[in-house]
This record gives sequence, structure tokens and C-alpha cells, in this order.
Amino acid sequence: MKFHDRVNYLKRAPLISSNIILRGRYDFTYDLMPVHASNMPLKKRLNLLKAGGNLLYRRLSPWSWPIHIHIELASYCNLKCKVCPTGTGRLERKAAAMEPALFQRLMEEIGPYLLTTSLWGWGESLLHPRLSDILRIAQNRGITTLMSTNGQNLNDEKVKQALIDYPPTYLIVALDGITDETHARFRVGAKVEKAVEGVRSIAGKRRKKGSDLPVLHLRYIVMKHNEHELPQLQEFARDNRFDEFSIRTLSIIDAPEDMHHPLIPDDETLRAYSYQDGMRVRRTDFICEKAFIFPGVFADGTVVACDQDCNAHQSIGSIADGSSFADVWWSKRAAEVRKTIRDNPESFSFCRNCPFKDRPIGTCNVQYYNLRK
Repeated sequence: MKFHDRVNYLKRAPLISSNIILRGRYDFTYDLMPVHASNMPLKKRLNLLKAGGNLLYRRLSPWSWPIHIHIELASYCNLKCKVCPTGTGRLERKAAAMEPALFQRLMEEIGPYLLTTSLWGWGESLLHPRLSDILRIAQNRGITTLMSTNGQNLNDEKVKQALIDYPPTYLIVALDGITDETHARFRVGAKVEKAVEGVRSIAGKRRKKGSDLPVLHLRYIVMKHNEHELPQLQEFARDNRFDEFSIRTLSIIDAPEDMHHPLIPDDETLRAYSYQDGMRVRRTDFICEKAFIFPGVFADGTVVACDQDCNAHQSIGSIADGSSFADVWWSKRAAEVRKTIRDNPESFSFCRNCPFKDRPIGTCNVQYYNLRK
């Protein structure tokens, strides 16, 4: 969170608190996508207010349960994206798919407190062999669920049926080109038609069912080789029955920075970072909140304070051995990791290359378009 965002949030805190307590409602955006939490039960309202206290104090032992969480369904992928640790072979963890029993245990424990669940990590979520079971467990918990996919097996009938029977709130389809030539420059091995065929089919099935879910969201990372396609993107999204789309800037993740330089767009307004003499400008107005409200759980049950710790070098524990999430969340180890992130973040490589820290704004998406309106 940027310092000025934190200040603005605190100015609005009385109104936000009133809506939460009296109306059980909280409206916000997730990467510019609108999220509306309503009719929240009392325990979720109180937890949300406690989580707000972390904006002021960032306690090493948080007052609250997490309000957001990343859950990695699979740690393997069918593409070789150029800066992704999985695609480039830098992911040190073993390939795994989260066991549905583990997912259910996790959701039963923390689900009553969550606003959002992001069902992705450092692999392709739709490759999970028991996707239908996972999505069924996530249903009817009063949580906005977001699933991100490269869409390469979105034309698989079993995958489509799982997404229709137990739809996530948002299905985010990552397409970084409207032609194979452009798209595969970054997402090596990807085919556009595989993804859009699946989107069109899901839109049709959803309509027959009389449902609005999942919301079909096209996410386009703008880079040097694809920025020329932006004028055509809205028409492309409409033609392929997306409900909305967003333009996203390329994040520098825990990887050598020179891997990203050939991808930086020419249009400075579409760059994630400012540059001076070819080097990224380092900013000091970032206040990390993730370790205090937004952890990650990897496919094997490892818990991390931040999902950017892709190799779990600074794990705060594991729930795979039967430990509760509470045991990990309020553990001594978790407090130690939070202290370093708060007071000396340069000690961790994933903090040094944090994709949010050096941005002039607090979100990765820079433009959002609702095509339903």
C-alpha cells in the first residue's frame, strides 16, 4: 500500500467502519475489479475492523485473521512464461496439487473471516486433477473467489463444466496478445484460440443456466511487443464474450531485473515503474500490509507471509502435518518474518524485488473496462 493510499484510507475510516458495523457492507476493488461484501456476519465484521488496525500498527502478532488469502491449487504449468519462476525453471518446490481435504480444512477454519480468496499461485490452477471438488468446497461461503488462468485447457469439457457447476466469482483469463505470434512472445507455447473458445463456450453455458457467474475477465499485460494491439483490445474482448477486461503493467518479480528490460513498453504511462538512466527508480513511499492480512498457502500446505516468496525460503509454517492455520498465523516464526518485512525488508530477496514497492500507484492494473454496461 502506498503511503498516500494509507492516509486516504484512514481519513475514510469512520465511514467505512460505520458501514461495516451497522450495515455489514464493505465495498472495495481488487486490481480495479469491484468487490461488494454484504450481509457479513458479526464475526467477519469484527475481524475486518481489527484488520484495519494493521494499517496503523502492523503488529507482529496481528489482531485479526487474514481478510484475503492466496491459495495455490497447483505448482506446475503448461507454459514457459519468460519471467515466471515456474516457466523459467527457477521454482525449487516439487510439483504438487493441493489435496481437496486440505483445502476444505483450510476454508472451514479461515473462511468465516475472508473477504476474498485468490485461487492461484505459481502454477496453472485449471490443471488441478480434482478442480470440481475444489470449486465445490469454495462455494456458498460469502467470499469473493478469483481464479486466474492462462486458458490453455479452458476448452476441456470437464474444466468448463466445473466452472459452470461451481463458478468462482471472477475467472481471469490471461491473454497478452490477440494473435498467437504476439501472445506466445511472452507466454511461450500459448494459443489464443484455446482460451477464447473456452470463454465463448462458458458464456453460452452460463446464459443457459441463467447465471451471471463466473464473471469473464480478460487480463492483458502490456509490454513492448504487444502495446500496438491496445486499440483493438476492446473489440476483441467483446467479440469473444468477455464481460470486462483490464490492462496490467508488467511486474518485476523475484528475478534478475535484466530479464524484464526487453519487455518494458515504449509508452511511459503503461510502465509499472519509472526509470532513470535505464535503472528502475527506487521509491520509499510503500508500506507492506501483506504479511499482516494477506498470506499465501502453497499447494503442499506451506504457508508464506507473502505469495511473492515463490520458493518458500521464508516459510512461516505448514498445515500439511495437521497443524491448524491459527497455529501458524500466530506463531513465533510468523512474528519473526513479519518483523523483518516491517523493519528490514531488504533482507529478503522477494521484498527487494517486490512488484508493488516501486510503483507510483498501488495497483498492478492501470485500466479497467466493464463491457456489460
